Amino acid sequence: MHREEINLDQTHIRLTTDIKEHGLRQHIHSLRLDLKRHIAQNQDFLISIEPVKVYDENLPQIVKLMYESSNHADVGPMACVAGSISQLSLDYLIEHDSKYSIVENGGDIAIINDKKALCGIYSNNPILGNSIAFEIKARKKPLGICTSSGKIGHSISFGLSDSVTVLSKSPSLADGLATRIANDVIGENSEDKVNNALETSENYKEFFDGVLIISDENVGTIGRLPKIVETHEFDMNI
Repeated sequence: MHREEINLDQTHIRLTTDIKEHGLRQHIHSLRLDLKRHIAQNQDFLISIEPVKVYDENLPQIVKLMYESSNHADVGPMACVAGSISQLSLDYLIEHDSKYSIVENGGDIAIINDKKALCGIYSNNPILGNSIAFEIKARKKPLGICTSSGKIGHSISFGLSDSVTVLSKSPSLADGLATRIANDVIGENSEDKVNNALETSENYKEFFDGVLIISDENVGTIGRLPKIVETHEFDMNI
């Protein structure tokens, strides 16, 4: 199995794949160029925290995907950028016959795995810590596992979750939905925060497989999630 990091400006990929000579770095570079060109001509795409209408059908693949996902999730297009890069990177690897690849881009994961894999859930929760993980069974189709937090990371969140993790067939959409649901982890206490986020999740059930919400001493789930197992404490910086 081949492991490497790909760092291009704000994109920081941690890759595990069964393909050694893949050329993914150049593919990501091309995706980012398409994105930069579109942003240069459409500032609303960059700064909006709400969905932006699409007026042009002849768009680069990544731009079109971000428009579509953000409109489904009711967030701004850039809320889907990390998941979109992960998704299109995984699609590229699958086109090159990968059967096992994990593309992790700042906590937003696209995965295909022909054997069991563990996906750690990073929340820094005072009770759970960082010692639980999803056990992902072998599968032949891609899966997105994306996390948003009101306490960790540089992404904008209007909620106060330790973490909101969304699993969806589309990593791009999972990224946007994680942001949207995490925005509603608000309330007078931890229980209220989780319940409010679960209510929001109900509005998007057609777009995800499952959601895990962690806030202080409360945890909420909706949909179907993989088995959650205990793991060794892990550090995202390693």
